[in-house]
Parts: sequence; structure tokens; C-alpha cells
Amino acid sequence: MTTLRTKSDWIAPPGPVENGLRIGLLGGSFNPAHEGHSHASELALKQLGLDYVWWLVSPQNPLKESRGMAGIAERLEGARKFNRHPRVIVTDIEHRLGTRFTIDTLRALKQRFPQLRFVWLMGSDNLVQIPRWRNWQEIFASVPVAVVARPGTTLAALSSKAASRSHCRDVAAGLDSARRAPPQPVQRDPIA
Repeated sequence: MTTLRTKSDWIAPPGPVENGLRIGLLGGSFNPAHEGHSHASELALKQLGLDYVWWLVSPQNPLKESRGMAGIAERLEGARKFNRHPRVIVTDIEHRLGTRFTIDTLRALKQRFPQLRFVWLMGSDNLVQIPRWRNWQEIFASVPVAVVARPGTTLAALSSKAASRSHCRDVAAGLDSARRAPPQPVQRDPIA
């Protein structure tokens, strides 16, 4: 009997993949990479006890206009030059997986690397608009989510549709659970 393999089975990892490593995933256009990306990544590494953060440079964010967007090769190169942290890995794995939506990327990564524990990292500005994302509630159900406050968006994030749902976990509630097993659903906690 032949087992069919999916495209994700053939994708090489962007970094170490030892059993139990905790990997933060920071997706975005990185057009260009900036200090906010570095700050969120370094904060997550320290406060969540992550082993690595992968910068998932999106081939094309489905919610952003492609006009004015640099090509993926240029954005990857820029992010790699900008990144200064040895445990932050810039990758085009979404491009190689052929995924367009976050939920599809998470499914593929969890299938390809079941030994890793992923944590989705996002800015508070994205928490406001995440209900526009495909199957956004499934994102919260499939991996721990850490929200990093961005200036000028924290109040809007706190009153957002996503924050009012039990799917939402804040950074403080995610600290211990991101270090150990995947967290249990958290009921209406404040967002850091």
C-alpha cells in the first residue's frame, strides 16, 4: 500500500526542529521589516520562553493591496538583513507550502512538524481586524495566541470582536501554557 504525501511533507524546516521546541510564528508582509517586528519577536522570546521565532514573510497578504508591495525575494532579503537576533529565523515557508491564509499555514506546519509547539504572535492592531481572516476562530482554537500591544491600538483591541470571544488568550495567560502544553481555552481575559 502506498501512502500519499502532501506538499508539506517535503518542505525543509527553516531552523532546528527538535522535539518539544517552542516556536513563535510572526506572519506579515515585511514590506519592509521594521523595529516593531524585532520588538514583538524579542519580547515573545523572553516573556513566553520561546526557543525561536519564525518570521513568515507572506507571498501576498490576501487583505492587502498588491500595488506598492515589493516582491517576495526583495522582502525576504530585506527582512534577513534587518534581523539581528540569532533565534529569529526569516523564512518563505508559506511560499514553499503554497498557503495563502494563516489557518492553512498553521494546518500545514502542524502536520509537517508535529513535534514542535507553535505560538501565533500578532500585534494588537491585527486583533482588531482578525475577524476578516479566513476561519479566524480556528486559529485561536489550534494554537496559543500571544498579542503584543502596539501604540494606539490597545483600546480598540480590547473592545474588538476577537477580544470579546472566549477564543482570545492574552500574553499573560499564555505565558505558562506556551512554556508547557497547549493552553486550555481561557474565559474573557484582558489583553496585554
